[in-house]
Amino acid sequence: MTSSPDRNSSPLQRLSPSRAGAFVWQALKSFRRNQGMLLSGAVAYYALLSIVPLMALLLIALSHVMDETALTATVRSHLQLVVPMYADTLTNQVSAFLKYRQLVGWIGLLVVIFFSTMAFTVLENAMSVIFFHRVNIHRRHFMISALIPFAFILLVGSGILVVTLVSGALQGLDQQHVYLLGATWQLSGLSGAALYALGVIGLALLLTSLYLVMPVGRIAFRHALAGGIIAALLWEISRHLIVWYFTQLSLVNLVYGSMTTTVVVLFSFEIAAIIVLFGAQIIAELEQGQVTDSGGMRTS
Repeated sequence: MTSSPDRNSSPLQRLSPSRAGAFVWQALKSFRRNQGMLLSGAVAYYALLSIVPLMALLLIALSHVMDETALTATVRSHLQLVVPMYADTLTNQVSAFLKYRQLVGWIGLLVVIFFSTMAFTVLENAMSVIFFHRVNIHRRHFMISALIPFAFILLVGSGILVVTLVSGALQGLDQQHVYLLGATWQLSGLSGAALYALGVIGLALLLTSLYLVMPVGRIAFRHALAGGIIAALLWEISRHLIVWYFTQLSLVNLVYGSMTTTVVVLFSFEIAAIIVLFGAQIIAELEQGQVTDSGGMRTS
């Protein structure tokens, strides 16, 4: 008689490689049932509206404590992780906004803040659909929902500040060398690799924090971390495929003309939103214990 898995263990611990295919298929079905593609489209649209105001708002705040040129370079490197083909275009737009920030005024600043928070608000609403089983049990005060976007803006701003400081320190290493095992090793190129790794790790941690905070109630950290790592890896694969497709096969320039930048950025945000929400769906499936002791999937 074979022993069954420990019923007290978490679904994540019971998820063996042999069950992974059935688990992913169940997650895909639940994602489709929750209208994941429609939700991703809404998140992508509002992310497109929010990206420039958000970056501009962060640079306005951080330029009081850091060099604006270094901050702009950091923003460009971050945008390359999200919209790799048009990071320079968006960065130039943010820089143009900063040149005329004294003309914005208080009303304009409030408008910028409003548009900066829209993407986080829509993402929270999309998460509530994915985690509908939690919404039936837990309720969140509207003031908490109103403060969550600002908390994430502060989090992103802190990340940009840290990366800017670290990048400044790493760039000094490019001119250095070490003597090891009878040979001289140049450290040139180390800063680029380190910043890339730091960006990917930061993305995984940011996604983990989204999964911890956006859904109502308490999410197990191991589930949020698993979702964050999976989503970050999927996006790293996807963004390289996006660059390859639009540079090798796409006729988007011919079809959309002057609208190409908007279409490509929106498409990139759509793929990113699908990955983020699918990561949330995986966490929701783990929470609901969809993995049975026999290895099959419970249909509901």
